Amino acid sequence: MRGARAVRASAAPFFAFALALISLPRDAEARESAPRAPTQSPEMTTYITRPGDSLYDIATRYLRNPADWKKLASLNHVSAPRRLQPGTTLRVPVALLRQDGLSAKVIAANGPVQHAFRAGPLLPLTVGSSLVEGDRVQTGRNGFTTLELADGSHIALPPDTSLDLATLRRTALTGATDRIVDLHSGEVSSEVTHATKKDDRFQIRSPSVVAGVRGTQFRVSYDGDKGATAVEVLDGAVGVDADSPGRNRHGAYAQAPARGTPLAASEQLVAAHYGSLTLAGQPAGAPVTLLDAPELLHPSKVQDDDEVAFDIAPVAGASAYRVQIGRDAGLLDMIRDTRSADPHVSFADLADGTWFVRISAFDARGLEGMPASYAFERRRVALGASAGPIEGSRDFAFRWFIDRNAQNTRFRFVLGTTSDLRVPLIDRTDITAGEAVVRDLPKGVYYWTVIAEQFDNGHYYQKASPVQSFRLDW
Repeated sequence: MRGARAVRASAAPFFAFALALISLPRDAEARESAPRAPTQSPEMTTYITRPGDSLYDIATRYLRNPADWKKLASLNHVSAPRRLQPGTTLRVPVALLRQDGLSAKVIAANGPVQHAFRAGPLLPLTVGSSLVEGDRVQTGRNGFTTLELADGSHIALPPDTSLDLATLRRTALTGATDRIVDLHSGEVSSEVTHATKKDDRFQIRSPSVVAGVRGTQFRVSYDGDKGATAVEVLDGAVGVDADSPGRNRHGAYAQAPARGTPLAASEQLVAAHYGSLTLAGQPAGAPVTLLDAPELLHPSKVQDDDEVAFDIAPVAGASAYRVQIGRDAGLLDMIRDTRSADPHVSFADLADGTWFVRISAFDARGLEGMPASYAFERRRVALGASAGPIEGSRDFAFRWFIDRNAQNTRFRFVLGTTSDLRVPLIDRTDITAGEAVVRDLPKGVYYWTVIAEQFDNGHYYQKASPVQSFRLDW
């Protein structure tokens, strides 16, 4: 018995080892049958050879490294790289293609605007300058600038905005463009021409979202205090993806959607007249309807007072209003930008001329609604007037003056007994002098005004003095 126990005890390791040997093929079979991660094929484009082409020439013209002609030869099974048959279709990996730098031209700059290349010193930004990949741009208080890209797209920066031109490139052979803007603070308004290549990419990245488009007009603003990014689409559609990791420890933004990724694959697709608000670390905000464009009251009014003032018809659901002034209808050359909780907004120190105003309303979330633009005429005319009796007589003298060139100016003098002057006692027109004398007025209360009328370049302008009153007791 004692020997049998010993045999059984010594046999236990053998059975365990045998069991392990039996199970090994099954484990190997399981590993063999387990699904493997799919390998993504490299993106390809094609090139059709022309007379006189060689692989060396093609590599020199289009590839980052001309020595990669060997890879083309291997991929396309070319045995004679110096003698290519015209009309042959070659497969070319996009990753091997050369990328050429693009530039952005400064077409407008007003107020404090600066730029620097990477970590270089900040310098004033001037109209006509060219910016390249790696340039950073920032506007100060009351600073504005607009950049024009090679394809005619525009990027407009209002005051207190900072951004980097992270990527400005065009791929050789395919012609696809890659444009990425990193927004650090403030707002950027973009008007992007429609993409002509499927791999064209235009993206605005903030620390909380990536907004990608293929041709549209939209705004992106980032509030660093709240960690919130607002995307508002005026035309077209924008794909919005949360960039929850924000910046990594090297200071770079998280990976953006790849080139050629369809907008429908974005986390949120924001269409025209909709906006999205996303907080850092949160999923992309769902689209909500933007407020309609407000209506400007008295849009044809000539702005002839000391201040330029606009009255906006109140919008239901509006928490504030925005009024911007520029030199062109698209407000690419902007000079004023203000927000107000009051629908009455005024500006000082605006020179005479034809200007353009754009108005919009903010909802309770802080999303800016659709804009409306109007042209207006600024023609400051200060018309002063006074009246008093002429000493030693019963005559009454009315005098006035204007602070503009009085050439081609006529005056109209109106006097009545009611403040609305609907039934005037005197209504004299075509007065060229700055004075009118009225004799033998009876006792009573009188009201009067003078109106300056000018014709300038085929346009008619008029400016009335405030209605004044006086009493005669003689």
